[in-house]
Amino acid sequence: MDVGLRRIGLARSDATAVLASPWRTLAATGRPETDADLIAAAVASLDDPLQAIVLGHPRKLDGSATHLTAHVEAVAAALRARVGVPVVLQDERLTSREAEMRLAERERSWRKRKDKLDAAAAAVMLQDYLDALSD
Repeated sequence: MDVGLRRIGLARSDATAVLASPWRTLAATGRPETDADLIAAAVASLDDPLQAIVLGHPRKLDGSATHLTAHVEAVAAALRARVGVPVVLQDERLTSREAEMRLAERERSWRKRKDKLDAAAAAVMLQDYLDALSD
């Protein structure tokens, strides 16, 4: 999940936990408790059982916190109280940039790419997590 103050990008993996793909985008409230409720409701609608929920952990390139780090950590804490699976924080540095480059290869219109960017960034971050599990 790519948690922001305006949007939350969601991605999910296939049943074998090998391939991540963009799923959907939620309108965020900027309030950790409410955003955790939105995420919990979205994942509860899935037919397949979850192994974990992976949230992108925002960091600057030097590893220091960004203006969103505390918000995402608060969402993660609130989400842990709502779901019965592990909630993992995964480094998300440069995932939005990589997602944007991938989308630009297929879609020339910035407006159309913008609508898909958050879920695509969540998929890039989730794929990094899945790849690390298989190493």
